Amino acid sequence: MGIHGLMSYVGEHKQFFTDLQLRNTKIIIDGNNLFHRLYFESNLDLQHGGDYDSFTDIVHKFFETLSVCKIYPYVLLDGGCDLSDKKFATLKERARDKIQVAYSISRGGGGSVLPLLTREVFKQVLTKLEVPFVQCFSEADKDIMSLANHWNCPVLTLDSDFCIFDLKAGYCPLNYFQWRNLCTCESTLECYIPARCFFLERLCSHFSHMNKALLPLFAVMNGNDYINLPALETFFSKVRLPVGGSGWKGRKHIRIQGLLNWLSRFADPTEAIDNVLKYLKKHEREEIRELLYSSMEDYGQSDVNLEDFFQNGNYESEVARKLELPQWMLEALAKGNLSPFISDALILRRTILHVQVENMQRPSAHTVALPIRQIIYGLLLNTSQNDDVTSPSKQSNKLPVVREFDRVQKTLKKSFVPTTVLPLDFCKDHHPLATLTQVSRSNRLELLLETLRVKDSILQPCPSSLRLPVAVTCFWTYYSEPKVKLHHLQALLLGMVFGELHRTTSSPDPEVFHSKDDKMLYDQFLKWKEKHFQKLLDLDTAHAFCQWQCCLQMGLYLNQLLSTPLPEPDLTRLYCGNLVHSLCQELKSAHAAETLLISSPKMSQLYCDLLHAVKSTVPQDFFQETTTKTKSRKEKNKQAQTTRQHATLEAQPLCDVNNRFASLMVED
Repeated sequence: MGIHGLMSYVGEHKQFFTDLQLRNTKIIIDGNNLFHRLYFESNLDLQHGGDYDSFTDIVHKFFETLSVCKIYPYVLLDGGCDLSDKKFATLKERARDKIQVAYSISRGGGGSVLPLLTREVFKQVLTKLEVPFVQCFSEADKDIMSLANHWNCPVLTLDSDFCIFDLKAGYCPLNYFQWRNLCTCESTLECYIPARCFFLERLCSHFSHMNKALLPLFAVMNGNDYINLPALETFFSKVRLPVGGSGWKGRKHIRIQGLLNWLSRFADPTEAIDNVLKYLKKHEREEIRELLYSSMEDYGQSDVNLEDFFQNGNYESEVARKLELPQWMLEALAKGNLSPFISDALILRRTILHVQVENMQRPSAHTVALPIRQIIYGLLLNTSQNDDVTSPSKQSNKLPVVREFDRVQKTLKKSFVPTTVLPLDFCKDHHPLATLTQVSRSNRLELLLETLRVKDSILQPCPSSLRLPVAVTCFWTYYSEPKVKLHHLQALLLGMVFGELHRTTSSPDPEVFHSKDDKMLYDQFLKWKEKHFQKLLDLDTAHAFCQWQCCLQMGLYLNQLLSTPLPEPDLTRLYCGNLVHSLCQELKSAHAAETLLISSPKMSQLYCDLLHAVKSTVPQDFFQETTTKTKSRKEKNKQAQTTRQHATLEAQPLCDVNNRFASLMVED
């Protein structure tokens, strides 16, 4: 959640903290806070779409450091939006702010916007390192507090709400957690991490030993991400808050200090609320009383038994149970095998699409992946061909709709996206989502590939781990706007080769063969990655790769929803923004892509297989530059549209041309 100004206020009072030598303990980690901080505090690239391989290395180092100190981490990730949607206004405001920050970064300015796939990369690293984690059903704060108190261990986060939760073993703010400064205890030679731990008792003692139960009321009155009551401004305008002390920095700190002093006069929340209401108009009082009490519940205990999840894999949530979601879906959400994007679309019928550093003068990069999202929405909201939908006009009226919030120029706009009609195999009963996992793998695979407009035979020469990324690349190449240039495609595929080189050259497995030539080639890739870029970002190149990431993200989510008919790719080494942008410059200047790989026949063959797979899904002249400059833009667009329509028909010889899913009607 977050309480405005509280973290900086608390940071000025050393007496609220205890210095710790952290070792030999469990620790509960706020996963969302951690991956944001590790990315932003590690000087990683923010312009070129994600420095995922370097981020992976940093996450590895972080958890390896914990292991050396015998600190046993349990990571809790936020899930979808709260069902009450009371944080929606805050989420929209944050999305608007991120658009402005992304624009600033695209123009060489400052700011921080998390690259699109960071969360998915983080989860993959946790899985590989066997760090136990859970994806909560909504925001994780209450679950973190409850588990930490159950195990009597500290919490690691940078969320000011944890200055309000009553934590037995305290709260270690990430900015005081010196994991890069590993120390050794002189007496025992044990390794430890220096940290500072906040304790609620120390805060309460500072304010005349105030009742801890008053802290949630303070959080609600001061304003958090969930609640901002204009009526309370009447209270603040009339009451005289006893600030005490001197030299407070800023208006927020004065209010925090004064409100805590004022609340400390009362024995409990009931007495305090009665005194707050005295300052309000009589007709407002009961409504505000109810709002204050209901908002304070956000700081209460969680009903989820996460110890049972970590020990036995059982995730039970009262809220989730009331929604009557399929058991397989609840388990997949808890294990992080489905994204919160899925639960938001299903339960709230609303999604907020994450902005990237792209060309703000063009339509959002997410636009190209719309057909994939529509299939996802169709699966979630049961859009079947059994529905009585016989005309386009009826379809727009009858099909379920999802509200999408996305960038239009530099503003946040809402659009209503109808779902796509699905084949009968996916809608055999009244609750098709419950039986989605029972659909044959061949039909699930065919729906996935049909959505990405590629045939399975085209993907067969590619390594199994790269088949989904290649299928997504085929979709991106065909549908991107403006049209993908050959050097964009080549640079992207060379980036995938770099990932494969890393796997083979760094593998401790003696059966994974690599030659000295592979190591030399890998080192050359690292040099390209470290090349200094031109000061201004090539916006169209950045936009093209942002579109690809949007397609990959939704292709990944669709594959997960269909229970992975294609193997999930290793995202940690699949795309490196620095490298891919650098390779674009190399390919534009002098080099042919094949010559960059000449020292490694094996990697050269891999690259050729990937390139052939993608090229085989588009017309032969797709990448040819038009040399006749006299053609008008209108004529070019018309010709491209005709070519694409013709290619679409040719690419679906097994299907009824009026039904792109006709081949799925065949019995398995």
